[in-house]
Amino acid sequence: MCGLTGAEPTGRWAVQAAFTAVAVFAALALFASGCATGGTGARDEGPAHADSVAPATKSVTPRTVGASGRVDGVELVKDDPRISAEVRRELKPCVGDEYPVDVSYGDLTGGSAADVVVNVLTCGDAVGVGSYVYREEHGRYENVFKAEEPPVYAEIDRGDLVVTKQVYEKGDPVSSPSGENVITYRWISGRFAERYRTHNDYGSAVGDDPSSTP
Repeated sequence: MCGLTGAEPTGRWAVQAAFTAVAVFAALALFASGCATGGTGARDEGPAHADSVAPATKSVTPRTVGASGRVDGVELVKDDPRISAEVRRELKPCVGDEYPVDVSYGDLTGGSAADVVVNVLTCGDAVGVGSYVYREEHGRYENVFKAEEPPVYAEIDRGDLVVTKQVYEKGDPVSSPSGENVITYRWISGRFAERYRTHNDYGSAVGDDPSSTP
């Protein structure tokens, strides 16, 4: 091409060169577009990929959890097959739709969500008839502790579960037990294990011999 002379040959070669340049540019653009599609194929299909893994990561929220994140203790107990018939009989509204149920939250088992302690009481004298601990597992609350020997009441104390069982002697009125057993449980190897147990005798009425304390 360097030896060609004259305006006409030079013009033809110029046009051909221009066409060649356009064709090369178009081919490069097409190649670049194909590479971009192939290079990001996994990301381009992101929504489909997300749908395919959704069932494995989707958490099942129990209907007992409200918008505030608090748990409906009444529904937890009602839906729990481990609850005894005696406690179910006591689980009824006292006034209107108010149930005799105390619910508290805290870290007892080291789970990702707060554990829930539910105490079921009687309507008349507020005697504890059942105490339960629920642990969140795989989006649902599982019963991991129960005590159904009334009078009983469970509380959270610095990461431990403390269960108080009042002791009645013959003739004691419901309002005046003779003493109490206090049992401390700790979550060890996937269950609650008893760690401490103490007994307290309540003071006697004036004029009676004082109770002995162990």
